[in-house]
Amino acid sequence: MLSNGYLRRGALATWDIACWTLGAAFVIGFRYSFRISEVQWEAALRYLVISWFLLLAVGMLTKFYRGRFLVGSFDEALGLALHFLGVAAITTITTPLINDALPRSLPVLAPPAALVGAAAGRWFYRALRDRDIEARRGSGRPVLVYGAGDAGRQVLRLTRSDRTLGLTVVGFIDDNPGKRHLRIHGVPVVGTGRSLTEVADAMAVATVVLAVPRASGKLIDRVQREASDAGLELLILPRLSDLTGGHVKPNDIRRVEIGDVLGRRPVETDISSIARYLSGKRVLITGAGGSIGSELARQVHRFGPSSLTLLDRDESALHAVQLAIYGHGLLDSPETVLADIRDRASLLSIFADVRPDIVFHAAALKHLPMLERFPAEGWKTNVLGTLNLLELSAQFGVERFVNISTDKAADATSVLGSTKRLAEQLTAWQSRATGLPYMSVRFGNVLGSRGSMLHTFNAQIAAGGPITVTHPDVTRYFMTIPEACQLVVQAGAMGGSGEVLVLEMGEPVRILDVAKRMISLSGASGIDIVFSGLRSGEKLHEVLFSDDESASSTGHPMIRSVSVSPIDPAELTDLARHAGD
Repeated sequence: MLSNGYLRRGALATWDIACWTLGAAFVIGFRYSFRISEVQWEAALRYLVISWFLLLAVGMLTKFYRGRFLVGSFDEALGLALHFLGVAAITTITTPLINDALPRSLPVLAPPAALVGAAAGRWFYRALRDRDIEARRGSGRPVLVYGAGDAGRQVLRLTRSDRTLGLTVVGFIDDNPGKRHLRIHGVPVVGTGRSLTEVADAMAVATVVLAVPRASGKLIDRVQREASDAGLELLILPRLSDLTGGHVKPNDIRRVEIGDVLGRRPVETDISSIARYLSGKRVLITGAGGSIGSELARQVHRFGPSSLTLLDRDESALHAVQLAIYGHGLLDSPETVLADIRDRASLLSIFADVRPDIVFHAAALKHLPMLERFPAEGWKTNVLGTLNLLELSAQFGVERFVNISTDKAADATSVLGSTKRLAEQLTAWQSRATGLPYMSVRFGNVLGSRGSMLHTFNAQIAAGGPITVTHPDVTRYFMTIPEACQLVVQAGAMGGSGEVLVLEMGEPVRILDVAKRMISLSGASGIDIVFSGLRSGEKLHEVLFSDDESASSTGHPMIRSVSVSPIDPAELTDLARHAGD
């Protein structure tokens, strides 16, 4: 028994043959009032038989009748036009040779008439299909889609084709006044963002989908607040870079998270320059199992290095990043290396084996209160571990070294800030000694990193509170992990010798506001916020530049640079003795 697919394809071919026949009949009737000679009638019949054969033959060879296009789609419309044009060209050229009695206008005028009929039939089928789908989906929860662009259209198609979503799009809103009277597959654009609550109330809608993948955190925050005030549920799509192939899938439609509000700065990347300095190179990433290191590894892997070595002292973290990048966590291949950057002998063996061209140094101890209690540990990892890597990089001819720093290195008041400042200075010294682009990249807090404030707040909310904030006025800079890593990779392409490249973090955010927004987004009630006081070494407000630093612009609008005074490793002796005490 033939499947529905074969029946549908056979029906399409039959319809096209019928339209071609009717197109020829229309031309004969309109042009000649059906008054042609018997010889011409025979020639016309011969022309039709040849055309039928060519339609089927060309259609099978090009897979046009073998499911190449979705019926009624715009892609199929173009394919149909090219298919008919090809058959028309063949018949027009061969007619004088094999069918000389045929009226000359028939092979020229019949194909366009046939194309109109074939396309009209497909569009009618599509209209019936969409109407049937919409009728079957009518029981879904009505939603408004904010954004009538490509992503909004994809959301509409997805809700009509996937019953598990339980959503029915009843209208679009868009801030582009040119789309005011637009209808998308029968669904109208009913207003702008300013009229969101009024439109939702008039159409009895309780859910809004924000289908703007390039939406800024400020836009998301505004829409979320308006939706919350009106009692509406707001769903959102990921960033454009996070959409697989740029296509919206069912699990892409999700609730708003705090990272959407605080992050989503548009990052313009010069892909050609990045590809040029990473492609075909041997790359080593330290701290590759951490939040920054693992995302760096994912992004670097995209640019085709000849080898990518992932170094970390946490075997479980290495397992996770290998699984994410390579699809397995066997831990038995050269790309994963278990080592501690404090262990120079181990690093020496690794450098001798890997011979890296580029090093991204993301390994560090980063929890400020812990390092205040155990400063020697911060010294051993953040200073001596960095020095080990720098000296071995110089010894083995590493072409480019990128040290991941922190905003706490600017006007440092903590062990964390001081040790990372020393790492910047050591990097600058090694760069001067080698004349190579060894640089540091400085940025603030990253959203969602392991052990971050957001993880703490989420855990406290899940436990019913209270949320602990150090001070009502404390502020911090925030950036999402993908944004930060994308800029780190970009900075590695453009940074000069000894520079500290500082990522543009936007405006600092008050932590108390973040806590309140997270409580609001969670839907929880009765969550208290308590203030614990600033901890030793902790600042009320972080800065990206020290008072004695002068920022310079770079070739990227979100990256600035400063110079730091180099420090000779020999000068660390007194500091090392102090740390040991």
